Amino acid sequence: MNKLEHLQKLKLKSLEGSGQNAIEKQHSKGKLTARERIEKLLDKNSFVEFDKFAQHHCNNFDMDKKIFLGDGVITGLGKIDGRQVYIYAHDFTVLGGSLGITFAQKICKIMDLAIKNGKPLIALNDSGGARIQEGIISLAGYSEIFYKNTKASGIIPQISAILGSCAGGSVYSPALTDFTFMVDEISHMFVTGPDVVKTVMAEEVSFDELGGAKVHGKISGVSHFISKTEDECFFQIRKLLTYLPSNNLEDSPEIDYFENKDLSYLNEIVPENPAKPYNMYDVINAVIDNDSFFEVHADYAKNLIVGFARLNGKSIGIVANQPNTIAGCLDSKSSVKGARFVRFCDAFNIPIITFVDVPGFLPGKEQEHNGIIIHGAKLIYAYAEATVPKLTVITRKAYGGAYCVMSCKHFEGDLNLAWHTAEIAVMGAEGAVNIIFRKEIEKDPSKKDEIIQNYKEKFANPYVAAEYGYIDDVIEPSETRIRLIQGIEMTRTKRMDKPKRKHGNIPL
Repeated sequence: MNKLEHLQKLKLKSLEGSGQNAIEKQHSKGKLTARERIEKLLDKNSFVEFDKFAQHHCNNFDMDKKIFLGDGVITGLGKIDGRQVYIYAHDFTVLGGSLGITFAQKICKIMDLAIKNGKPLIALNDSGGARIQEGIISLAGYSEIFYKNTKASGIIPQISAILGSCAGGSVYSPALTDFTFMVDEISHMFVTGPDVVKTVMAEEVSFDELGGAKVHGKISGVSHFISKTEDECFFQIRKLLTYLPSNNLEDSPEIDYFENKDLSYLNEIVPENPAKPYNMYDVINAVIDNDSFFEVHADYAKNLIVGFARLNGKSIGIVANQPNTIAGCLDSKSSVKGARFVRFCDAFNIPIITFVDVPGFLPGKEQEHNGIIIHGAKLIYAYAEATVPKLTVITRKAYGGAYCVMSCKHFEGDLNLAWHTAEIAVMGAEGAVNIIFRKEIEKDPSKKDEIIQNYKEKFANPYVAAEYGYIDDVIEPSETRIRLIQGIEMTRTKRMDKPKRKHGNIPL
């Protein structure tokens, strides 16, 4: 066999994994192989593989008889919609996708290249965890990956898809990335699996109940997106990237877009009665470019809406209270959800538009015990620290501390607008008069309605805030789109210099 034939033989061998039986077993679980996943996610024929001939050097426990080219992970670069990305995919058909030191070194090389070249990094996770046979060096491999995840944070977008098992220490790499995708009934993430839980806690729990896609998408908040199939997951990843820059020094992709929308119907969409619910999605979708809203964390903390959209073809981030869910109150979960999203947008120069209709923070023992104070402070910190363009529209309620938290003018907001329906006050009218005019009402309860009406006319409106410059303008709802477009144009060249420091101390 000559050298060329030898090379061709090795190339073919590197494509085989651990053989056809292992591939069929993967398919029988309803899962794609690592190479099939890469092929479906990336542009056709764009993948360039690295380190296909790499292999482990472990001799413990007969591992010298279990050597496969590539060592259970496929790494390289490719393109999505013509834009370069770096990618790695665990190959579960090879030693259960377990991570050893060679496996980790391959991943670290790709991570370094992504950081140096300023390109997004995508991880397709399907692994049994650390390779026990390699002992401490497998843990060293994980540690190096975690370090590089942290190093890359805020420099390049990092995206993780969980497409099978992700257990033990391996869960922390996806948790360190910017966005995590999971597929229902296929994806599982947990620090300890059901068998360990049963042994230690005497608790019977299934894989899905412990760490399935719905658990992490709706309850824990670990997952940002839940997909029904792997194909849908890949479609969502591709769509997400259309809103994001390749790195923190570039702008997000723009598209040519012009639409002269008639938004006169918005004047009727928000009821003046502060107790009456409505759907904030109707407001968002009216204002942004048609069909451009891409929600993040859609199933988690539904009282706060976050996601990406386009305004006149430009990528923006949206944060909005949802009045039809617990009246739009902020709570512990929604505060963390909002803070994380705001910080991502700030890191990657994506303007933030905030739609405000919030009566306050959710009261009660449960919220206090869950740390509403510290979690609310995270949202304050995120908005206050953000230097990207910040545009705010108060549609109706903006009461108390929640007014402050939701991107108020005092956090160096660039454009703060209020609809004519806005009520900006320390609290709602009824609660306020019960405190201020308690004695008068006790003497003559019949005057309560009149007192409430007088309070509303004097305080529960946007004009007092406008008098002090805390609101830049009071507008009709139908003007919202054009005013926000003007605001984005106004802030295109925004620059803010902050005092030099190592970093702040966000209340974690």
